[in-house]
Amino acid sequence: MDNVCKQRLAIEAVKIRQGIIESTYHAKSGHPGGSLSIAELLSYLYFQEMNVDPADPKKTDRDRFVLSKGHAAPALYAALANRGFFPVEDLKTLRKTDSYLQGHPNMNYVPGVDMSTGSLGQGVSAAVGFALASKRQNDLFRVYTVLGDGELEEGEVWEAAMFAAAKKLDTLTVFVDNNNLQIDGTVEEVNSPYPIPEKFAAFGFRVIVIDGHDFDQLEVAIEQAKQTKGCPTAVIMETIKGKGISYMENQVNWHGAAPKEEQYRIAMDELDAQLKALQA
Repeated sequence: MDNVCKQRLAIEAVKIRQGIIESTYHAKSGHPGGSLSIAELLSYLYFQEMNVDPADPKKTDRDRFVLSKGHAAPALYAALANRGFFPVEDLKTLRKTDSYLQGHPNMNYVPGVDMSTGSLGQGVSAAVGFALASKRQNDLFRVYTVLGDGELEEGEVWEAAMFAAAKKLDTLTVFVDNNNLQIDGTVEEVNSPYPIPEKFAAFGFRVIVIDGHDFDQLEVAIEQAKQTKGCPTAVIMETIKGKGISYMENQVNWHGAAPKEEQYRIAMDELDAQLKALQA
């Protein structure tokens, strides 16, 4: 990937992070930590890779994206808003009673959301269903889904994985956001899903391990997934929870806590500085 493209995607990732902080601050609730850790992935998918059209969000041949870790909705909303699916200003209405941007994505109200998610494990199952539909329509579209590493503790994830491999759903790419933290602590402390790559390989997936904040590695992994035939692909992304905000990085307490006023100001100042550096 050339430097101009990487710079463009890095700018979009910062804007996604700004949207995450803006929305959770105004909501006074939400899940910033695990939203911030997938900003690069969403930047790459929505601004480089996926066949989507904000003017026609339901077009038949669009690529599908399912946020299986539905609590990271602030990241998805920020990506969709910056891509033009709805006004960026609406991010400030997150979780408000009369807002269409609720705490988990709702396909009935939010343009660009392909599946309502929230109950962990169910999103990846829906993504597998999309991939089966694509296969039966001669690979009409590709399907991408993101799971949390703590979400891998759900048995339904592995039922979906077994089915995807058995049906040779090679239009499916599963991303695991391996930031090693969930609501109650590290994933090892709670209920270790490790070793993650070996588990997906045992279920019949092609497995790729990358730095989830590196655009070059994201590009290579997605291209390899597109070239893979006869089995689905799992991309294990090693990430940092709270990425981009100094006091949030690798801090488990930011899994489900919103920044207060001073914290909001510090976070936005840091992101503004990152944006200016990229645009210089």
